[in-house]
Amino acid sequence: MTVTGLDRPGVTGALLSALADVGAEVLDIQQVVVHGHLTLALVLRPGAHAEQLRDAAAVAAHRLGLSLGVVTGTGDNARPRHGRAAVVVLGAPLGADAVSLVTSRIAEHGANIDRIRRLSRYPVTTVEFDISGADVPTLRTELTRAAATVGIDIAVAPGGLARRGRRLVVLDVDSTLIQQEVIELLAAHSGREAEVAEVTARAMAGELDFEESLRARVATLAGLPASVLEQVRAEVVLTPGARTLVRTLKRLGFTVGLVSGGFIEIVGALAEDLGIDHVRANRLEIENGRLTGRVVGDVVDRAGKALALRAFAEQEQLPLSRTVAIGDGANDLDMLAIAGLGVAFNAKPLVRERAQTSVNVPYLDSVLYLLGISREEIEEADLDDGTPTLAPSVDHRDH
Repeated sequence: MTVTGLDRPGVTGALLSALADVGAEVLDIQQVVVHGHLTLALVLRPGAHAEQLRDAAAVAAHRLGLSLGVVTGTGDNARPRHGRAAVVVLGAPLGADAVSLVTSRIAEHGANIDRIRRLSRYPVTTVEFDISGADVPTLRTELTRAAATVGIDIAVAPGGLARRGRRLVVLDVDSTLIQQEVIELLAAHSGREAEVAEVTARAMAGELDFEESLRARVATLAGLPASVLEQVRAEVVLTPGARTLVRTLKRLGFTVGLVSGGFIEIVGALAEDLGIDHVRANRLEIENGRLTGRVVGDVVDRAGKALALRAFAEQEQLPLSRTVAIGDGANDLDMLAIAGLGVAFNAKPLVRERAQTSVNVPYLDSVLYLLGISREEIEEADLDDGTPTLAPSVDHRDH
């Protein structure tokens, strides 16, 4: 039985009350309201005669101003669902051509779309497809390739229980959690910013060995007073949506970590401000109140970030399949590869090509949509605890 029409309070209750009067048993029920228009689907077992149930439904639907469709059959016709997956599509805008391409590719792989729901309408339009019958790795490869041709972002992840439960989310810092590169902020105080920025860009693109390039860049800081660290802390600007991302993850009971090829003297303050659980970053050597131009201990590089992710997961007693890693540079690739979900956030071309998922909008909280969390749920939680909710904007630097 399919019922459609304008939604209003009490419609579903009134219809089911009429069906109850003739002894109907509910075997399955689904309802969705889109812009005030109700669609209700039911699978029912008649209490007596099917015609009696059909007549009761028709009378109730007419009284409520609803359209009714009825199909009779035997059994509840429910098929076991295997190969569950969640396909999340982000677009600004999200064109019908993009949705057509995604749904066609899903069908071509023999998968079925069981449910579609919108997760956000701003700052990007996000739609989630709940599918079954999918070979997730194969479908992910095909959809990622297709998405690039129409300018949308897409994520494909196992569905079912794999979609639920506590997770560890680990973020890169420079150009991910924050909008700048800390080494460049420090270099600006020594008059070497342009030189350092060029080396940073080449390192993040994978053209230079990260450790070697880091030591060379840190050497340009030799002689700077340690007080410059406090100045740089004040200059750091969070990526739009950073606070919303961390706040929402913490509400869900998730653990959040930061890993950075930058410096604990800056990253540590950020972690304390945001309530981060785990931190791994390089440490600058300071002697007699001045930077020596060296780092202390092992450098947190590409391999070091992956090791940190593993260590955080072990501490939280979570398998890597329950982890999410977010980063933008070549030194994030190992971390993105071993995580259950690796997200390239506004990343360099090399990283976008190799990561499981790529998000290319300037709002860090858009990562929440990849986890099946809707904008409405985020804002409702903010409203419940009195947190001001701002529509994400590149101008809302502390959002």
